[in-house]
Amino acid sequence: MNLFRLAATTAALFGVAIDAVSVGDKVPSYLELQDALHKQGGIDEIIIYCVNDGAVMGAWAESLGVEHSEANDSEGRITFLGDPEGVLTRKLEMELTHPGPASVGIVGRCKRFALYAVGGIVKFVAVSEAEDDPAGDERPEATLAEAMLKAIVSLKEEL
Repeated sequence: MNLFRLAATTAALFGVAIDAVSVGDKVPSYLELQDALHKQGGIDEIIIYCVNDGAVMGAWAESLGVEHSEANDSEGRITFLGDPEGVLTRKLEMELTHPGPASVGIVGRCKRFALYAVGGIVKFVAVSEAEDDPAGDERPEATLAEAMLKAIVSLKEEL
């Protein structure tokens, strides 16, 4: 996964898992607030990625009705990317390593996180995890679009 393009843009990167929380709450929140993230947050691109292959991510985007979701498609604002080998996940230190999920076969996936970057510099990171909820299934709120938009607007106000 080549993310060098982040160096010249303002982006929101969301690490997800293809599960009930992401399908039911997380990704739909980004779709619903994409205009607000763009207008109020200055986000040029919303990147939704998970440890999976590009074909699965493309099918997921299609099932949600997201057009132009492929990398380098200049007509889209939301990009679905796969991280099939978990390389980006490990580089960002966002691999879910808690023994709880691993004990039921969830190995190598990324944590639920939201990252805001401007010109390739990370300005904000949120992770939905707790000792009693390592995968962020019960409390994903910190990484939903509403929380990300609030954090971005707050950061901009501080400047």
